[in-house]
Amino acid sequence: MANTSSRTLRLLSLLQTHRFWAGDELADRLGVSARTLRRDVDRLRELGYPVEARRGIDGGYQLAAGAALPPLVLDDDEAVALAIGLRAAAQGAVAGIEESSVRALAKVARIMPPHLRRRVDALRDMTQQPAPWSTGPNVDASILTAVAQACRDEERMRFSYTAQTTERSARHVEPHRLVALGHRWYLVAYDLGRGDWRSFRLDRMENPRATGMRFQPRELPAADAVAFVRSGLDNLPTRRRIEALVYAPAANVRNVVGRWATVEEVDDATCRLRMTVENLDWPALTLGAIGADFEVVRPAELVEHIRQLGIRFARATAVTPT
Repeated sequence: MANTSSRTLRLLSLLQTHRFWAGDELADRLGVSARTLRRDVDRLRELGYPVEARRGIDGGYQLAAGAALPPLVLDDDEAVALAIGLRAAAQGAVAGIEESSVRALAKVARIMPPHLRRRVDALRDMTQQPAPWSTGPNVDASILTAVAQACRDEERMRFSYTAQTTERSARHVEPHRLVALGHRWYLVAYDLGRGDWRSFRLDRMENPRATGMRFQPRELPAADAVAFVRSGLDNLPTRRRIEALVYAPAANVRNVVGRWATVEEVDDATCRLRMTVENLDWPALTLGAIGADFEVVRPAELVEHIRQLGIRFARATAVTPT
């Protein structure tokens, strides 16, 4: 019975990962005959899972949408991702679903094995995230959790790193905090080889591994990890500092730009917007999206960039710019 039950769970997990499974392929995955597969499918149907069957040469099975959500079977990485997403939603990352996210998170946490709960807690506790999630370079979930656990456990780690110049190096560090900033994930750590603090992009990191050696945390030379990463980014030669006067209330502008820019009130109807960016497209589009008049204070290149965009937009609408 135990073997049958575990096989049924395995079948359910496979059906949940593919839209459609050919019958022969599904039977091979489970190591059973076509007849046994049909019995297992019938068992899932008795449990309330709407499994559809297609007959013929190209026949197979798929899990259809039912009238109610049946229990799901998740692997370890999926369970960690679900819990992290629910925590973000519970903290207001998506307006209007905070309460339901808390209820769902409570159910997941109650049945989550201790080793998975430790992974989730490490990623939560060792991350500083001042900005909403956004599209950026993909980072393997195993790298995120491995680095987060090393931060939490105050354990030295080693990894291979590719710098912006494409130079590869081996790093030995004392990890401090993970930071989700802008479009990327960063690790703030004390680099033992360089004898100084550094920030590392996780999408440029390979094979992070804990060494088993604990360390006494050092004092970070910044207010917090986010400030440290921001300071390093602001000093990159490819970064530009943007400043503009926007003729709209500061609260209205903040609602549009979120945390991507600093907005300071000048008076009730005017505010000062500041950004640090790698290219001029983002501030130009941001200023245009606010829906108010504005004046670029610096840099001069942004003025010309916006002028060229205006000409292009006017040409697209067959209107001659004045």
